[in-house]
Amino acid sequence: MVRDNSFHWSLPCTPVARFVLGIIFVMFSGPSTTTAQILTGDQLGDGLSISVWNPHTQCPDVAPLVAVEIDPDRYRFTVHYYQQDGFSDPLDIRQWQERTGHDLVFNAGLFRENYAYLGLLYGNGQSLGSKRHATWLGLFVAEPAEDHSRRARVLDLTFDTFDEQHVPYREVAQSLMLLDRTGKIRVRQTGKRAHQTLVAEQSNGHLLVFKTTEVVSLHVLGECLRDAFPSLHQVMAMDGGSSSDVAVSPSLQQATSERAGLHTWIPLLEGSTTTHVGLPAVIGISLRRKQADAKTIDR
Repeated sequence: MVRDNSFHWSLPCTPVARFVLGIIFVMFSGPSTTTAQILTGDQLGDGLSISVWNPHTQCPDVAPLVAVEIDPDRYRFTVHYYQQDGFSDPLDIRQWQERTGHDLVFNAGLFRENYAYLGLLYGNGQSLGSKRHATWLGLFVAEPAEDHSRRARVLDLTFDTFDEQHVPYREVAQSLMLLDRTGKIRVRQTGKRAHQTLVAEQSNGHLLVFKTTEVVSLHVLGECLRDAFPSLHQVMAMDGGSSSDVAVSPSLQQATSERAGLHTWIPLLEGSTTTHVGLPAVIGISLRRKQADAKTIDR
């Protein structure tokens, strides 16, 4: 005779029992607070989408953000610095997009009044003349030298290493760490409000570029992302204020506008809504099949 050692719990089918079972069902089948945030918007390409994320219910002090989701396995990232690309003066975001031909361009990190970049900056595997910043510990990296690495990441130099003698990525830009993997906000609450551009790594390996539509404090924005967007692994802040900028290629905008539906992100990125200033450094993305042309500049 074989004894069945599995555990069985039987509860009489009484009103009290049904009540208890109902409570257990609700406890274990209710919505999780860590459910991944789902963005719905326009598919610009296979691995590239753009939407407007409105966190107002959970974050009443944060206006909607333009959110660009990028699959690094399908899109290549390229860092540009104006002097390295042969320009005498920084270009604005539209000029950068036009001259590089990228599908999308966004501003890189912070810089001095003389347009010298503040922090590590590498393009095509070469240092672009800047040095590591001692206290800004966010590091955008892309295009690894070793094939087994993720093609784009947000590193936190508090926890992650970056060897400048043997640079592991070809494209690098250093800036502020905003939200780390422990859920800690890494900027002070100063009350200063400005437009912001953020780069975030998701748990699925995709990257998100956020562009604010109204001024907001970085600390408040970090709290909002921590509480309302649990799939984010860690987030860094690029330059803010008038330097916060994103441009989508006119051809992609035109193709999107001709499709049915409301494309609410388009007017939010149009030049009529903001003043485009000269940016010494930007990051562009292009389909990987076009990567051979990603550094081509129309001079």
